Amino acid sequence: MSPLISSIVVDERKFFRALGARIKGLRKGQGYTQEDMISLGFSARHWQQIEAGRPITLRTLLKICDNFGIQAGQLIAGLDRGIYKK
Repeated sequence: MSPLISSIVVDERKFFRALGARIKGLRKGQGYTQEDMISLGFSARHWQQIEAGRPITLRTLLKICDNFGIQAGQLIAGLDRGIYKK
């Protein structure tokens, strides 16, 4: 992370935990199991890590959005609340 970003973002873990929870809710809401994610190109272990809040790449985020038919902005909207220094 660049020094500028690390001096502004206080808690990126909070962001990724919230993102993981939102992705889990999206998966469950569409009736998929974690095992179903294998057929969408994710390993079971990787999917578990995503839902547990492990940081993901932009490529992974876009792949998730594509598979669930959602825009990235919709998926991450509001997740940055409370992670910045004031």
